[in-house]
Amino acid sequence: MHLKPLFLWNVSSFCTFFQLFRHPKYLSCKRIAVFLSMDDEVRTEDIIKDLFKWGKSCFIPRYERSSSHMDMLELKSLQDVETLPLTSWNIRQPAEDDKRREEALAGGGLDLILMPGLGFDRFGRRLGRGRGFYDTYLERCIRHPSGKPYTIALAFKEQLCHEIPVDDNDVLIDEILYEDE
Repeated sequence: MHLKPLFLWNVSSFCTFFQLFRHPKYLSCKRIAVFLSMDDEVRTEDIIKDLFKWGKSCFIPRYERSSSHMDMLELKSLQDVETLPLTSWNIRQPAEDDKRREEALAGGGLDLILMPGLGFDRFGRRLGRGRGFYDTYLERCIRHPSGKPYTIALAFKEQLCHEIPVDDNDVLIDEILYEDE
């Protein structure tokens, strides 16, 4: 994959979240999970700001390093992000002993999950980072009374692939948003 300079990544991120902010699913959903972006992913800071601006419930991942288990825990405010500890992946997430946050599936479930990934194809297949965190979480959502939330991957156009190999454990995503030409 040919990498863009940082400035162009930011422009691509802006174009992608501009599409998201007009998306009917995003506008109608109240409980939304969003990843805290790594350097090679679509920036999500402005999405988190927008969620709080419109009074939506914002959930972020907490990964367990020793397994493929992940929870989506509620953020209380935009400032709350800055208080979270950094992981070995250099992203912020709630500490493992943080019991004061609502886990989305312990409450009303989720309406929408914004998905990260390294690659995507037009069939809804996604290449993650190999630990199965999102696939395992989506399987839990499917078993939850509120069902599987709608899933939108946030991508750079350079991440679009002809075909992504999958196995029986991979859960397809519903839609991919990326910068148009």
